[in-house]
Amino acid sequence: MRIAFKEWAVVVDALGRGEQLLILRKGGIAEGRDGFQVGHERFLLFPTLFHQQRENIVPAARARYDAIAPTLPGPETLRLESFAEVVAARKLGSLAEAERLRGQHIWRDEVVAERFDWGKEQAIHALALRVWRLPRRIELPMLPSYGGCRSWIEVAEDIPTEGSVPVLDDAAFAAKRAAFVAATGGAR
Repeated sequence: MRIAFKEWAVVVDALGRGEQLLILRKGGIAEGRDGFQVGHERFLLFPTLFHQQRENIVPAARARYDAIAPTLPGPETLRLESFAEVVAARKLGSLAEAERLRGQHIWRDEVVAERFDWGKEQAIHALALRVWRLPRRIELPMLPSYGGCRSWIEVAEDIPTEGSVPVLDDAAFAAKRAAFVAATGGAR
């Protein structure tokens, strides 16, 4: 697997521990006129500190961020520990729809509202993911081509996923997915 999705390191940590199964995405500056698109159904999770702001997550997540921050690699290293598969996706056309996901993610309400309102279109994408832990941690050099405000990256080498295990068992995953579907009124 070579396609990776960039997301805050603390969010990748929450996904990798099964604390949340969703990502909210408006689209980066480099996403182009059409904004974010779900261009891939399976992808590596690319943790980044780019745009990461500790104050934009709920207090419990801040405590977790404080605990993991000293263990994060430096800016010259990309650490890959998991991959994800999109199991449901929905473009939310109202802030009220996005707010129904409160408690299923670690972003503060104000951050969700800011992301929703940013840009020309008032909407945000919500993706429910099944996350898998890679059989071993992979560390690669951080390349200049990985930079920029964009969601999708192609890493320089193929990352094997054989032997990966889901971060949530089937029952726990089904419960979280059902909560996502109920909050979004169905999914793609």
